[in-house]
Amino acid sequence: MEIAIIAHDGKKAEMVQFLNEHSEILHQKNVTLISTGTTGSKAEKAGFKVTKFLSGPYGGDAQIATRVAEGFCKMVFFFRDPLAKHPHEPDIFMLMRLCDVHDVPLATNPATAELLIKAL
Repeated sequence: MEIAIIAHDGKKAEMVQFLNEHSEILHQKNVTLISTGTTGSKAEKAGFKVTKFLSGPYGGDAQIATRVAEGFCKMVFFFRDPLAKHPHEPDIFMLMRLCDVHDVPLATNPATAELLIKAL
């Protein structure tokens, strides 16, 4: 199962912590992680194997949206920072819209991601 991990700058540490806390489930369920560039680099430093795309502002969110639209990505963990401005907001909304269009589960915070990962 392919799962996308994305985190805004203020949430990257939370994403790595989440992955560490659930690494056993990820390995047991044979999850393949894909990610935007910087989030993926942080996850790799924590020992996770990740296929990295571009950084979000450079098109990484759009690349992951393509994976969703093509039916490859089956779940998205996108830890958003609602208190910061993001120049690539249209790409973020496109990814979220495509998750809705293609009925792909989307968690925008650790609490929701916790529920989704337990459902695996």
